Amino acid sequence: MSMEASVQTAGDPPLVQLRSVTKRYGRGRAAVYALAGIDIIIKQGEFVAVMGPSGSGKSTCMNILGCLDTPSHGNFLFSGIDVGSLTRDQRALLRRNYLGFVFQGFNLLNRTSALENVELPLVYRNIPARSRHTFAKAALDSVGLAGWEDHTPGELSGGQQQRVAIARAIVSDPQLLLADEPTGNLDSARSVETMELLSQLNRERGLTIVMVTHEKAMAAYAERRIQFRDGLIDEPDNPMD
Repeated sequence: MSMEASVQTAGDPPLVQLRSVTKRYGRGRAAVYALAGIDIIIKQGEFVAVMGPSGSGKSTCMNILGCLDTPSHGNFLFSGIDVGSLTRDQRALLRRNYLGFVFQGFNLLNRTSALENVELPLVYRNIPARSRHTFAKAALDSVGLAGWEDHTPGELSGGQQQRVAIARAIVSDPQLLLADEPTGNLDSARSVETMELLSQLNRERGLTIVMVTHEKAMAAYAERRIQFRDGLIDEPDNPMD
């Protein structure tokens, strides 16, 4: 397993492409469109912030990118492959092998060591124990937690717990990291540390990151912003000022 992200070359399809994607809940007069026809392109190696008020469609978009939901209409392409044409099992394999997830609530197993938490994605991929230990230790080292392998989440600060969660997300060398309000449960100092770590992973590994955030200061770490409102992209996705 390579610990380095691949680099997109000229002529390769975008890593992520949404074409006229809609998501409808309910039918007839009760129908509600969480997404009302959006087009997004994200290239390999980009760092994109997704913003918008509650109910704007950003979470639905992230669920589609994470293969946790499917569009009602339109197409979601991942590296040129139409995800809608895949079976449920194939989408699960795509999620397991190519995507990493970081959540606001860390989602760590409380009675399990940092090393064992980071190893979990590798367990699901049937990686042998010795290799799992090696990759997990390397991932923890890359987020500044060498020597903390045996600590449980209760023995770690909030910032350290989020670093463990990031290590878990990158241990399987994903092509796309989806971060949902990764600083939402952190104080200002720890938020800055987390964003600097994500920026470093993007810059040094070429890791593609799509991050939902409500905070403009956190979105400023991204290369560009996509703003949602009422199921649509409120403004063209622009480079950050």
